[in-house]
Amino acid sequence: MAVEIKIPGLGDSVTEATIAKWFKKAGEAVAADEPVLELETDKVTMEVNAPAAGVLVAILADDGAAVKVGEVVGQIEAGAAAAAPAPKPAPAPAAAAPAPAAPAAAPAAAPAKAAGQALPAAAKMLAENNLQAADVSGTGKDGRVTKGDVLSFLENPPAAAPAPAAPAAPRKEDPREERVKMTKLRKVIATRLKEAQNTAAMLTTFNEVDMTALFAARKTYVEAFEKKHGVRLGFMSFFVKAAVAALKQIPAVNAEIAGDELIYKNYYNIGVAVSTPSGLIVPVLRDADQMSFADVEKKIAELGKRGRDGKISLDELQGGTFTISNGGVFGSLLSTPILNPPQSGILGMHKVQDRPMAVNGQVVIRPMMYLALSYDHRIIDGREAVTFLVKLKEGIEDPQRLLFDI
Repeated sequence: MAVEIKIPGLGDSVTEATIAKWFKKAGEAVAADEPVLELETDKVTMEVNAPAAGVLVAILADDGAAVKVGEVVGQIEAGAAAAAPAPKPAPAPAAAAPAPAAPAAAPAAAPAKAAGQALPAAAKMLAENNLQAADVSGTGKDGRVTKGDVLSFLENPPAAAPAPAAPAAPRKEDPREERVKMTKLRKVIATRLKEAQNTAAMLTTFNEVDMTALFAARKTYVEAFEKKHGVRLGFMSFFVKAAVAALKQIPAVNAEIAGDELIYKNYYNIGVAVSTPSGLIVPVLRDADQMSFADVEKKIAELGKRGRDGKISLDELQGGTFTISNGGVFGSLLSTPILNPPQSGILGMHKVQDRPMAVNGQVVIRPMMYLALSYDHRIIDGREAVTFLVKLKEGIEDPQRLLFDI
C-alpha cells in the first residue's frame, strides 16, 4: 500500500517551505519515523520523518522546490522488502543499449524545457506582479524559477538589468574569493527584515543604564543561585523581568497592528535572539511574567543550545510579543535593532563599559550599558517609548523593584 509523504504544519504564520535536501533516493528502504528529507523555512530548518516503513518509490518534489503545508512530496510502498528490488532495474538500461541516443538526448532537452518554468509559489508571485517566468533567472533545479528568484528580481528593478554588461570587465575571479550560495533561510531572513523596514514606521530611542546594583546583586547571590538551581545567574533574566514590568506599564509596546485594528496582548511571550550557524533565530519564553529568575535562565540556556544545534521546534519560535537582542555579547557598543514582525518593539542590549559618570556632584567610574528600543511609531508614541526605557532602566538599576513588582 502506498503511503504519502506530506509537508507537516509549519506553525501559525508559516505556510511554505523549501526542500533543502532528500536523505533518501527513490528505491531505497526507509524505516518508520526515519528522517527522509530536510525543509527550510524563514524561521528554522526541520526534518520530515517517514510515516511508515517500506521503500521510497516516488519523489514528487526535488531539492530546492518550494512546497506548501499538506502538499504530497513523495510516496512510500509500506511493508515492501528491502531496497534491493528498486536498484536492480538499474542494470536494465544496459540491455536497452539500442536506444542510448534517445535517453542521452532526453536529459539534455529536459533542462532546456525546465528553464523558464516557475515553481508553484513563484508562479503565483509572478502572476501577482505581471511578470513572465522567462523574465527571471531561475536558480532552482534545471533552471526553474523559485520564489526566492522572484523576490530577488523584484528587489532589483529591471533597470538594473543592463548592469551585468559592465561587471563583465571587473568581474575577474580572484583565487582568494569563495562563492557560497545563500541558503533559503538566509534569503528569507533578509527579505523579512527588509519588509519590516518597508512596512513599519520604525524609530529607535536610546538610554543608558548603570549596572552597578545588578553586578552587586549577582556577585552576592551567583554561587548560592547556581548551587540551588543548577544554572548560572546571568544578566538576561534581569532584563527579561525588567522588560515584562515595563511592558505591563506601557502596553502599547506589547501590542501589534492587524489591518485597521490594534491588538493589545495581555500575556508576555519574550523572544530572545540567538545567533546560529544558519542565521538569527528568536526562540520564545512563553508567559515570562509567570517565570522565576531560575526558570528564565534555564529556559534561555536550553533554547540557545538547541537553537545552535538545529534541534529547536517551530512552535518554540512562534507567538512572541516582544524581543530582546543582546549584541553586547559580540562587543557591540551601540546599534539600532530591526523589528521582528508583527511585534511592535525590540530591545537592544549592548556591551558593558566603564565610563566616568557624575553621581551626587562627583565624577565616579560606573559600569554602563547603552539600551536601544526600536519601535513601530504607528502604534507607539515617542513618550511611550521613552517611558518604557526609563521603567526598564529603573528595574535594572534597582533590582529589588523587580522582586516587589513595582
